[in-house]
Amino acid sequence: MKIAIINGPNLNLLGKREPEVYGNVSFDIFFAQLQAKYPAIQLVHFQSNIEGELIDALQLYGFNSDGIIINPGGYTHTSVAIGDAIAAITVPVIEVHISNIHAREDFRKLSHISAKAVGTIAGLGLKGYDLAISWFLQDQLA
Repeated sequence: MKIAIINGPNLNLLGKREPEVYGNVSFDIFFAQLQAKYPAIQLVHFQSNIEGELIDALQLYGFNSDGIIINPGGYTHTSVAIGDAIAAITVPVIEVHISNIHAREDFRKLSHISAKAVGTIAGLGLKGYDLAISWFLQDQLA
């Protein structure tokens, strides 16, 4: 099984950026922990601060993996194009947010991603990525 994790803007700053909201662990450290926990899964990770590069990654992994976990960061609330890219690919996508976007500013309550994803996990910290992987594993066994 191959699962791609695609992270959007500013997620390269995890562990440094607003640790009270996003925690103290970098995504690189967390990703290594996920790889150790799920050795039978081929996990790949891509991060960009550039909208078009995220769309390119969705198109690349959207036809040659078993699933995608995406945290589009601030593009969640602004990018119709990322939502369109998710609608165009064939693999299931789970939207993950480290913070509870529904408990934050009003503009963060709009997601151009949620309607195109099979599910959304928000507000559970980095655990949301782990839960998404678990869903993919259970879905494949069903």
